[in-house]
Amino acid sequence: MRHLTPLVVCLLLAATGLAENWPQWRGPNLDGVSRERNLPTKWSKTDNILWRLPLPGPGGATPVVWEDRIFVTAPEGENLLLLCVNAKGQELWRHKVSQGNKVVRGDEGNSCSPSPMTDGKHVWTLFTDGTFACYTMDGKEVWKFNLQDRYGRFIIQFGMTATPVLDGDRIYVQLIHGEGNPKTREALVVALDKSTGDEVWKQGRVTEASDENEHSYASPTIYRDGEREFLITHGGDFAVAHNLEDGRELWRCKMNIGAQYHPTLRFVSSPAVGEGRIVVPSAKNGPVVCLKPDVQGDVTEMTHAFYWRKDDGTPDVPSPLIHDGLVYLCRENGNLVCLDAETGEQYYEERTVRERHRASPVFADGKIYITGRNGVITVVKAGRKFEMLAQNEMGEEMSASPAIANGQIYVRTFEALYAIGK
Repeated sequence: MRHLTPLVVCLLLAATGLAENWPQWRGPNLDGVSRERNLPTKWSKTDNILWRLPLPGPGGATPVVWEDRIFVTAPEGENLLLLCVNAKGQELWRHKVSQGNKVVRGDEGNSCSPSPMTDGKHVWTLFTDGTFACYTMDGKEVWKFNLQDRYGRFIIQFGMTATPVLDGDRIYVQLIHGEGNPKTREALVVALDKSTGDEVWKQGRVTEASDENEHSYASPTIYRDGEREFLITHGGDFAVAHNLEDGRELWRCKMNIGAQYHPTLRFVSSPAVGEGRIVVPSAKNGPVVCLKPDVQGDVTEMTHAFYWRKDDGTPDVPSPLIHDGLVYLCRENGNLVCLDAETGEQYYEERTVRERHRASPVFADGKIYITGRNGVITVVKAGRKFEMLAQNEMGEEMSASPAIANGQIYVRTFEALYAIGK
């Protein structure tokens, strides 16, 4: 292609699905779906490995990719780092962004849980202690502050793990962390100017949640179609939609429902968006629902607001995936559930690998990639019939969701960053 004009080359790459970035946790459209093709189905620690870069410490954040730059967070002792890696697997720079790494529940997580974000000009990173920073692609600090200094102390057992959402010129952050504002007990949702870190708007988020349910480890997302767009926050018993311009509430749906209030139903799995649908999980084998986007008010008891409601079987940690009229739910135990997106009819529930699953499933190249905590990545053919294509053993523990870009799969284990490709 060296004789073609740059424009023609770009068009060809786009047409073959080889030029897509993975700029934040759930990918380019916040739905866990990639248009990349010709991706490997089978690999090992040696086969189809393009490179492996050892990392300073473990972490559960998804790496993000923009063209020839990959960004990943890691602890190094007490220091919390942001690293920039090039497409050859060479470290270009690293910054100590904060310090005071906190390991939670033994091996379950640490302060490097939120994933970074990039727009190709800057990269933003948040750690669970509230330190939020922006750097240029070359590693120059643009701004840095601590969310706790601005919005009050976090009262949350395992740290503020919610990954913010980058959209246009703004970054949206949900702060659902226990008592919240000490005067009003409101949780908060804020929009920040990505260039300066300044507040654009702040919205109180009131619920009657109590006990552990005041804490949320889920991440917000954005629903967008040709007619409407809004931010969805998740925690405090409710999924709540907010106007992007000013944060005002549009609708809410209560997920902690039933004859008896569940005092430990705190949310970790995040809502999924796509194809005119919003799939909202809860926790602890609780309900999962599929909402219509054109709703208003408290829709909890509004039958017409739902495509379907499933009373149990929610994913506890991995977020749902919507693709081609199907909804995929990866249960904590590794079972994969496939549902009809329109009706909720279950096509199958099948076992992948019996191990804790923390990473969210991603779709690419006609396949679903599912990551076990023991480092086994199961590849399943997308569709109504369950067909396991491969189980790939990395030989290293991991909890980060894969990132797919540049015709490669980027996998972050507790020991290293991998580029996997043919």
